[in-house]
Amino acid sequence: MALIVHKYGGTSMGSTDRIKNVARRVAKWHDAGHQIVVVPSAMSGETNRLIALAKEVQNPPDPRELDMIAATGEQVSVALLSMALQAIGKAAVSYAGWQVGIRTDSAFTKARIQSIDDKRVRNDLEQNRIVIITGFQGVDDDNNIATLGRGGSDTSAVAIAAALKADECLIYTDVDGVYTTDPRVVSDARRLKNITFEEMLEMASLGSKVLQTRSVEFAGNYRVPTRVLSSLTDPLMDLAEEASSGTLISFEEDTDMEQAVISGIAFNRDEAKITVMGVPDRPGVAYHILGPVADANIEVDMIIQNQSVDGKTDFTFTVSRNDYNRALEALNAQQAQIGFSSLVGDAKVSKISVVGVGMRSHVGVASQMFRTLAEESINIMMISTSEIKISVLIDEKYMELAVRALHKVFELEKE
Repeated sequence: MALIVHKYGGTSMGSTDRIKNVARRVAKWHDAGHQIVVVPSAMSGETNRLIALAKEVQNPPDPRELDMIAATGEQVSVALLSMALQAIGKAAVSYAGWQVGIRTDSAFTKARIQSIDDKRVRNDLEQNRIVIITGFQGVDDDNNIATLGRGGSDTSAVAIAAALKADECLIYTDVDGVYTTDPRVVSDARRLKNITFEEMLEMASLGSKVLQTRSVEFAGNYRVPTRVLSSLTDPLMDLAEEASSGTLISFEEDTDMEQAVISGIAFNRDEAKITVMGVPDRPGVAYHILGPVADANIEVDMIIQNQSVDGKTDFTFTVSRNDYNRALEALNAQQAQIGFSSLVGDAKVSKISVVGVGMRSHVGVASQMFRTLAEESINIMMISTSEIKISVLIDEKYMELAVRALHKVFELEKE
């Protein structure tokens, strides 16, 4: 008997028929003797509907009140799933986050989990009940409801699994695992049976949308074995087959097999590049440029500073395309203080990254990547690296060509 946490996304909970299917799947695991905790998202589209209602009344909405409204989506889901389980003869009970002691900080709409009290849940599990807990939310020290932001149900599920020391956290979604790259771009992209937490964290942060970055961080920090698998399969499929399906995210030291050099290719279409020209090359130049950008609550990604010529340098960085115009405005407002000669921008660039823990023990990945792009006549604008990833910035019109070429040259279609 194992303690398993199931997490179901909004698509899986999108209608009463789908909720009944989730109930059948959960009951199958419980019938096999496992203790089961379920963390469902709100029904598909419900959170957007609730936020839109709030904006009709107050725009922008008060963050505390917005969390009060947004948290109701998951409360509906957990109650409906509990009822669906009861209807097929299962003892089930649903809880809002505050009822099982999920404590957060007070950063409304983007709170972080601080602690979880597992006593109530463990008592129910010992009574052979299936426990269903709202994702995406908790309460702060003043008992205000606080939500975790987009994708917060993934983080809730992993955090609950960590608190309960669960044997595994199963993230059910509308895809059947983590792929070497997006199958919509590369038709022969391959589903990975295993991926390390480090690789998954890089993939998530670099553009892969399968899992939210914070949930992967949580799983890695607390060593929660996590599996991504499909909720669109037959809910009554063989349990052993289901338990080994999808992609298992685990630890590098957990396997004695040699890691592939490259595990996957991530990409982000929504990048923009800004170059600050003719900046006086003196101590603090990076702070004076990036300070106003940070003050505008804009995240910076890749950064390059050129060699100084005649006491002047150029400073280039990337931001999300949605923040491009605001970043330019923030810099122009500080031109006198920064002392640059001009701004040059490009909002039509994309970032491509090759990721793999095998890069630690293999040389030549960078040269192979750069040679492949050169053979396709694709110019590299910026480069950044870490121990297990290499990222390049290119013109967005070559993005899909570059992904397909790199996927082929690193033979990612092969087992």
